Amino acid sequence: MLKGINFWAFPPDGSGKPIKPEKALEMARSLGYDSFELTVEEKGVVSLEMSETDAERIRRTAESIGIKLVTVASGLSWGCSPTDPSKEVRERAVSNGKKILKIAAWLGAETMLYVPGMVSAVFIPEFKPQIYDDVDKWAKDSLEKLIPTAEELKVKIGVENVWNRFLLSPAEMRAFIDYFNSPYVGSYFDVGNVMLYGHPEHWIKMLNRRIFAVHLKDFRVNVGNLDGFVDLLDGDVDYHSVMREFQGIGYSGPFTAEIVPGRPGAVEKAIASMKLIEKMN
Repeated sequence: MLKGINFWAFPPDGSGKPIKPEKALEMARSLGYDSFELTVEEKGVVSLEMSETDAERIRRTAESIGIKLVTVASGLSWGCSPTDPSKEVRERAVSNGKKILKIAAWLGAETMLYVPGMVSAVFIPEFKPQIYDDVDKWAKDSLEKLIPTAEELKVKIGVENVWNRFLLSPAEMRAFIDYFNSPYVGSYFDVGNVMLYGHPEHWIKMLNRRIFAVHLKDFRVNVGNLDGFVDLLDGDVDYHSVMREFQGIGYSGPFTAEIVPGRPGAVEKAIASMKLIEKMN
């Protein structure tokens, strides 16, 4: 099991500034993580402004300490959506996606997490809900424009199941991925996100070989909102069934813990839980 941690999990340094990625890499490796997921912001340490030199420096650090940079994530599609009703915004989202693919390639990552758009989102109340059919069309149009870049750079696009009120079943996600008929388009499967409206073990079985990468989270169903996300093994995910299905499909990619940002002790607790999850079947 390739056990990873997401950059968002790390609290600021002692001065209150965002922790440097090199420092986070060293901390993660010292705790026993095998892989690390960098997160691309609009501005900042790891951002759209990042140069190839910056990326290569981080890559060399990772190589020197023996931690893999397998995936790259970003939340930019929430604020600049590939399915925004504005064509200008959609084009900017595609441009962002191409830049993140390039950053992923510079880092040596295999997969870019991709939020395909949204009908609406409970945590963005100002966003007006869009017609489902329109979102489906815009999502396909936008993602199609990223495929040539993904092919050129040899970085896969992992469509994540998120709380976007879109692609709400494993059958729908599978059909969406298969629409592109590309080995560079697959699933970035988030175990915890599914719990609001389904069962992760069902999704794993149906998505099967399409799963490129995995986010591990846990969720309490009776809470039913963002407050329901809890530490690994503190929620309602049946990780025995989940791991049994991953073993059944022969999944060998990364398992990355995506946990509440910056909570003291959370990074340490996550690796301990992942070591327990690793043994489940």
